Amino acid sequence: MARLAERISVAAGRTPADLVFKHVSYVDVFNRRVQTADVAVFDGVVCGVGWYHGEQELDCTDRFLLPGFTDAHAHIESSMVTPAEYAAAVLPRGVTSVIADPHEIVNVCGEAGLQFMLDSAASVPMDIHFMLPSCVPAAPVGTPGQVIDAADTAALLRKYPVLGLGEMMNYVGLLAEDPEVLAKLESSPLTDGHGPLLSGNDLNAYLMGGIFTDHECSTAAEALEKISCGMYVLLRQGTGAKNLANLLAAVTPENLHRFCFCTDDKHVTELLTEGTIGHCVDLAISLGMAPADAVTIAAFNAPRCYGLRHRGAIAPGYAADLLLCDTLSAAAIRQVYKDGVLAAVDGVACFSPAAVFCGAVSDTVHIAPIAEGNLATPFDPARPVIETLPFSLLTKKTYCTGPEGLSLCAVVERHHATGNIGTAYVKHLPIHGGAVAQTIGHDTHHITVVGDNEPDMRAAVAALGQGGGIAVVSGGITLAALSLPIAGLMSDRPLAEAAASYSAVEQALASLCGENAASLLMLLSFLSLPVIPDLKLTDLGLVDVATQTYL
Repeated sequence: MARLAERISVAAGRTPADLVFKHVSYVDVFNRRVQTADVAVFDGVVCGVGWYHGEQELDCTDRFLLPGFTDAHAHIESSMVTPAEYAAAVLPRGVTSVIADPHEIVNVCGEAGLQFMLDSAASVPMDIHFMLPSCVPAAPVGTPGQVIDAADTAALLRKYPVLGLGEMMNYVGLLAEDPEVLAKLESSPLTDGHGPLLSGNDLNAYLMGGIFTDHECSTAAEALEKISCGMYVLLRQGTGAKNLANLLAAVTPENLHRFCFCTDDKHVTELLTEGTIGHCVDLAISLGMAPADAVTIAAFNAPRCYGLRHRGAIAPGYAADLLLCDTLSAAAIRQVYKDGVLAAVDGVACFSPAAVFCGAVSDTVHIAPIAEGNLATPFDPARPVIETLPFSLLTKKTYCTGPEGLSLCAVVERHHATGNIGTAYVKHLPIHGGAVAQTIGHDTHHITVVGDNEPDMRAAVAALGQGGGIAVVSGGITLAALSLPIAGLMSDRPLAEAAASYSAVEQALASLCGENAASLLMLLSFLSLPVIPDLKLTDLGLVDVATQTYL
C-alpha cells in the first residue's frame, strides 16, 4: 500500500518523479495521435502525462517517446543465438517484450529444452513470455525427436510460467476431431494458431478449438476473413516469409486493433542489420501507414491480444517500457528504457548476456552411417517435385520432364540413428557445384541437405558432427561452417561471433547459389515442415500436407 500511495503522490504532482521526459512528443496509442507533454516515471511505471518535475529531468524538445514494441510471435531459436544474446540484439532496437514459442528446441530436447530457454531468458531485462509448444511433433508424419502428448501438455502447463499453448499446427488433426489434439486444446486458456489458407467452414471449425491468432496469412483477403471470424492477425516479416506488404491492404481504421507485428523466424544477421519489430514499423510507414498507427500495432495490440495488462502504452499505470527517438521512426531510437531503467543507448545494450549451462541440450546429432547413393535417387518424371516460392514458406507440387534445373534434397533422421532418409528433387532452390546441410529442419529438426551432387551432400552432412550446425561444401572441401552445439539450433558464442560465422556461411553459399543465401537457408529449413502446404519432405519421404499422406 505504501508504494501505491507514493505512485499516487507522484501522479498528483506532490512528489518528484524518478525521471521526467520534459516537453516530449509522445505517441498516444489510444487515440493514435502524437501529443506533447511531460511524461513522469516512478517505480518502474508511468505515473503521469502532463506537467511534472523529477529527480532527473531530460529535455526532450523536438524528440519523440514511443511505448516499447512487442514481437507477437517469434521462435528465438531461429536466430541461432540464445535468448539472452537475442535480447541483446533486439532490445536496443526497441523490442521490450516477445511472445516466444520454443517448439524448435522442445522438438529436439523436450522439457530440458524449455527449461534452457526459460533459464536464459531470465537473465536479461526483457519480457520474454513463453507459450508451451502444442505440437511436438508438428504432425503425425516423419520420425519425431520428442513426443509431448495431451497428458504431458496438461502437466507442463501447470508446471511452467507459460501464457498458453503455442501455434496449433496440426489443423488437420483438429478438423478431424483427434482426441489428443482436443485434449490439449481443452487444457489451455490461450492457444495460438497456424492455419495457412484455412477458410469457410474449415476455418470456423478451427476456431471452435479456441484458436485466437494466425501468422500464416499470405493475402489481404485471407487476413480479412480471419479478422471477421474474430481472430488477431499477426503481420509477419521474417527472413524467409515476408508477408507484411501483401497484408497491409487489409488494415483499416476500423480493424487496426486486431493486427500485430511478428517475425516468426529471423536469422541472426538480419537481427543486426534490420532489427525485428522496428523494421516492421518503418516498413509499414514507408508503405503509407500513419506513424501513430504503426506504433500502435507494434506496441499496444500484442499485449491486448495476450492479456498482458499495463503494457504497450504511455499512460498512468503502464510499465515504463519506453523508446526515446530523434524522429518518429524506429531507426531513430536513441535510448530504450525497460521498467523505467535505461537498458540500451545508441543501439547498444546496457547489459551483458549471461551464459547458461547447456549440457542437457548438447550433442544431439545421432545418425546412422550413410552409404554412397543414399542421399539421391534416380529422377522419375512420375514423381512430384517440390517447387519453392519466393519469400514464402508455401510450396507447390509440380512435375518435371527431367532433372535439369532441379536440386537434390534429402532429410536425414538425426535423433535416434534409425537410418531413415527421405529424398526428393526441388525446383527454385539452386545449388551449383556443391551442397549445404543443416540440423535446422522445422520442426523435428532432422538434417536437411540440398546440392547438385551426392558426394558433396554426404560431405556436408559429415561436417555437421555430433553437435550440429550448418556446413557448405564444394568439391569435398568445407567452405564454411557454423557450429550450433545447443540442440543443433543455437550457437553458444556471443552475438557478434555467431553473426560473423553465419555471414561466412552465407557468403560461401552465395558462391554456389547466386541467390539470397539467407532466404535460401530459411526456405531449406522449412522444406521438411509438413503443416505448411502443399508438398514437404520428411525422413520417411514426400508428404502431401493436405491429406497428411506419403507419396
